[in-house]
Parts: sequence; C-alpha cells; structure tokens
Amino acid sequence: MSPEVAERIAGAAPEVESESEEQILARARGQARRTAIRTWSLRAALVVLWLGSWELTATLWIDPFVFSKPSLIWSRLVEWFTQGTQFGSIWLQIFTTVEEAVLGFVIGSVAGVVLGVLLGRNHYWAQVLAPFIKALNAVPRIVLAVLFLVWFGMGLQSKVATVIVLVFFAVFFNAFTGAREVDGNVIDNARILGASRWQVLSQIVLPSATTWILSSLHTAFGFALIGAVVGEYAGASKGLGLLISNAQGTFDSAGIYAGMIIITVVALVAESAIGFAEGRLLKWRPAQGTSAHEV
Repeated sequence: MSPEVAERIAGAAPEVESESEEQILARARGQARRTAIRTWSLRAALVVLWLGSWELTATLWIDPFVFSKPSLIWSRLVEWFTQGTQFGSIWLQIFTTVEEAVLGFVIGSVAGVVLGVLLGRNHYWAQVLAPFIKALNAVPRIVLAVLFLVWFGMGLQSKVATVIVLVFFAVFFNAFTGAREVDGNVIDNARILGASRWQVLSQIVLPSATTWILSSLHTAFGFALIGAVVGEYAGASKGLGLLISNAQGTFDSAGIYAGMIIITVVALVAESAIGFAEGRLLKWRPAQGTSAHEV
C-alpha cells in the first residue's frame, strides 16, 4: 500500500474520542439506575398480577371466608393500625415480638459464634460434644417452646429461650464450619512467627470465618421471629403470635394473613439492616464480578 493511500484512509477514518473518568462513572450510574428501575417495575407488576388474580378468584370462584382476599386483609390492617386490636395497640404487639426476637437473636448469635469457633478449632472437644449437640438439635422446637412456657411462665423469658435455641444452632454450625475452613498454612506461619493462641483466634480464625457467620445471621433472624411467634402461640398475653392464634381461633383468615404480612415486613427491615452491617464489616473484601453470580 502506497503512503498516499494510507494517508487518505487514515484521514477518512473517524476520530475516536476517549471518555473521561467522570463520563465513565456517569454512564455506569445511569446503567445501574435503569437496571434498578426495570427490576422494581417487574417486581411491582408481579405483585399487582398476583394480588389482582387472588382478588378476582376469591370474588368469583372460591370462598373468601376460608381463603380471604387482599381487600379484606387490607381492611384488617387498617383496622389494627387505626383502632387497635383486641389485646391493645398494634404497635405494642409488634414491639413485644421484635423485643423477644432481638434479645434471643443477640444471645443465641453470640453463643453460637463463640462455641462454634472454639469447637471448630478444637477437634478433641468437638468429637466429645458432637453427639450431644446433634441430639439437642434434633429435639422438636415446638416441644421446647411448651417446656419453656412451663419453666419460665408466659412472660418474656419463655419466648426469648425459644428464640435462643432456634438461633443458636443456625449460627453455631456456620461458625463451626467457617473456623474449620481456615487455611492451615496461614495458622502454621503465624505460630512460627510467634503468634499466641488468642492472636491466632482473634486475628486469623475470626476474620476468616466472618463471611460464614454473617451469612448465617440472615437466616438466623428469620428463625428468631419464628421462635418468638411459636412461643406466643404456645401461650402469651400479647404479641403478633397471639394475634395470629386468636385470628385462627375465630376463623378470621384475613387476620391471619395480616399478621403474616406484618411479620414479613419486620423480617425484611431486619434483613436490610443486617445486609448494611455486613457491607460495612466486609469492606476489606475485594468486590466480586457480576458474572460469577449470573450462572
């Protein structure tokens, strides 16, 4: 190719403008915003489709007394939040259940993390206690809720005890596995450099098991709410479990669904808080590409 032809081709080729860092970030934010809008729009459409089909089906074909319908559930929620319930303010019922769940969640999580990490790093005691831990985990939770009601009465203590049992095992097994999965070479190198057992535990084992522990907390708070509601079902003077139990006894299907919706909203708020805390605690972890999640 002659130099004249090469110059003519180069002159005819369009110049490519390089993007600045601000333009790249703005384009990425715009793409993320459009994706979020599209995702939430699809979610809203699915909810509207589900509720609309339920309302139509309950109006034309099935018995709303048995299956209820969204309009009746909404009316019950409005009644509870404006006029209160048979057992007092709806906010008192929500606070009672959340208090039981949070107290049991904190105690059960701390106990599960401590025992899980300690036994995860001590093979001998793990083998000694393994049959007892498995036996306790196999006991039906509803039976324990009844026992706690007999032991501690209908107050806060029996509900918190039920929550602790549910949360403990959910956190314990993840903490145990996380402690076992720590790279042995890293621990050996730390000991060669003179690290004590406490330094190895606090600076190597716990940070390495953090991902396992935090992932279990998402599930554990759901178990905490379940434990609180189960305990209130067994016997209570207030709480969301009592509202649902009373609605069941009076064949108020709308009340049952309304109580379930409130519990679900509480669980979603708690999930968001745990996710925020997890993001702050794991800021040191390198960001993962989205392609790894889209399998």
